[in-house]
Amino acid sequence: MKRERKMTHNIITTRRRLIKGGLAVAAAIATPAVLRAQGRRELSMLTWAGHADPAVIGAFEETHNVRIRAKEYVGGDQMLAQIAQSPAGTYDVILSDAEYVVQLQQAGFIEPLAPEDYPFDDFFPEFQNFRGHWFDGQPYAVFLRFGFLGLSHNRAAMSEAEARSYRTMWDPQHEGRIGHFDWHLPNLGALSLLNGNASPFDLDEARWTELTETMMSLRPQVRGFYDYGGMLSALRSGEVSAIPGIGDWITGVLARDGADVTTTIPEEGGLQWTESLSIGTQSENQDLAQKFIQYMLSPEGQVKTATLRAYPAMIPRRAGWARLNDELPGVAQRQNMVLNGPNALDEIRAGRIRLRELPVQQSLETWNDAWTRYKNA
Repeated sequence: MKRERKMTHNIITTRRRLIKGGLAVAAAIATPAVLRAQGRRELSMLTWAGHADPAVIGAFEETHNVRIRAKEYVGGDQMLAQIAQSPAGTYDVILSDAEYVVQLQQAGFIEPLAPEDYPFDDFFPEFQNFRGHWFDGQPYAVFLRFGFLGLSHNRAAMSEAEARSYRTMWDPQHEGRIGHFDWHLPNLGALSLLNGNASPFDLDEARWTELTETMMSLRPQVRGFYDYGGMLSALRSGEVSAIPGIGDWITGVLARDGADVTTTIPEEGGLQWTESLSIGTQSENQDLAQKFIQYMLSPEGQVKTATLRAYPAMIPRRAGWARLNDELPGVAQRQNMVLNGPNALDEIRAGRIRLRELPVQQSLETWNDAWTRYKNA
């Protein structure tokens, strides 16, 4: 019996030693990970939805031991309101539509950037010294990605030939089958192009009145006003024939899933949307914010943002185009970024694309009020 007790004591003692030793080994192995997690920095970002996708930012987070905390918004007006209501330094990185950079700079919401820190020389000429990004020879935002807006349509309901003019939306066969993305700038910009305005956002009183009349005349054709998800559903199902003022950022997502939809740039022209990155005023992580912007402008980052799952885009760097064509030639072809042949730059150089901008001679409130009246008509 004494021998059995001794054996039991030895087994328990040995087990305790093994457990203790195992825990010590586990602790030794885990310590670097624990210490790494404890030393992890946070980078706050105000952004359109989808840009904090781990497929895009994961490599940067791992390399720099950082967690990117994203606050998402929909529309530039909401973005400005979010910043204005937050203490200075709340956002380290701000991704904004390019037309809002002037307002961000004038309000003191973003920091000046050092030009030598970013690869502007490798940008295509159209995107260097980009309008509204530079003040007194210094950039306050860096051009990240862009796309074209025209007439997006379900091919079963509206052919490319029909979509070559915005006027097709008034055709009786499309009564009750025109949709709208619920944001005044792209919609009014597209209709302004239809009216023949070479500068679609710079309208005197007579042209502004004409634009509101054009808009109201379309109202009987309209099925509804949609958010991002609503547009995907309405175009995919054929609930709507077409949606003006949007582009491949919607139809590209649907096409990836096999939907028979596309975007046509009508003869009257199209608009360019542009997204840019800035560093928030009084950010305590300006060094890390700079590294993040540099990463997004690297060839790797450019390919990741071009193929963003939430919505695809085109990119401004030659090195980004080269890497995309090398790694994903089918995507480069579909997204109009081929190196040897017609591509998106030809559309810009031919004068068929105008930048989406803020109203010049009216206030944003005036445009928004007109849009509200239109929706309620």
